[in-house]
Amino acid sequence: MRLGAVFRAVRKRHGWRQRDVAKRSRTSPSTISRIERGHVGALALDTLMAVAAALDIRIDFVPRWRGGDLDRMLGAGHGRMHEQLARRFRRHAPWIAIPEVSFSVYGERGVIDILAFHPGRRQLLVIELKTQLVDVQELLSAVDRYRRLAPRLAADRGWAIDGASTWVVMRDTTTNRRRVAAHATVLRAALPDDGRTLRRWLRDPAGRVAALSFLPDEHRGTRRSSFAGQQRVRRPRPRSGQPREPGQIAAIDSIQPPNGPQVAI
Repeated sequence: MRLGAVFRAVRKRHGWRQRDVAKRSRTSPSTISRIERGHVGALALDTLMAVAAALDIRIDFVPRWRGGDLDRMLGAGHGRMHEQLARRFRRHAPWIAIPEVSFSVYGERGVIDILAFHPGRRQLLVIELKTQLVDVQELLSAVDRYRRLAPRLAADRGWAIDGASTWVVMRDTTTNRRRVAAHATVLRAALPDDGRTLRRWLRDPAGRVAALSFLPDEHRGTRRSSFAGQQRVRRPRPRSGQPREPGQIAAIDSIQPPNGPQVAI
């Protein structure tokens, strides 16, 4: 009932009729009436969010769990991603990578997961870690804001830069891959580079990149292949004293399919 009262009050504040909101949200006047009377149980979530967007209302969903350690459980996955990226950056000297860089610039506040700087090329890299892809527009808006403000944060640290790049690192799960595929057009327009491009760029960061790639969760104990349907191939190890066949390898880390949007880094 409170939700319906908010929708009705904001609609009247705009001076709109229910049919006006219905037109803007591409729903029906009867749907608007049901929401304002608090009958939202049978409505699709997408419909409710469309009406909220038409009224410029933000709805925040706060999941709670009686176990009490939900934040710790969710934070553990994010922390593992931080640790994995830290190890990978140690392989790419002379990169300087600083985690959890908070900022407050002219009222804009936030935290950049990792801010990395290459002194030789004077390139800055803003890294956003996502354990779950929930809202694509919110993700792209945040990444763009971080990239815009990053040069100022670099200047505060005495870093002289020639360019700022962005890298969204997504936890490699079936759900995240499905959501990325569902928004492939929008994501490719904003983040056209993939994991292969990013790996080459890290070795010699000339110019700018905007990349999205998946990071396998090493906590699971086994590494998944980059894409569903692709299987890892392991050849039998040669016996002691038996020479290895030409081209034989112990394991294949990842596979790049011909038409895939990203690869595991």
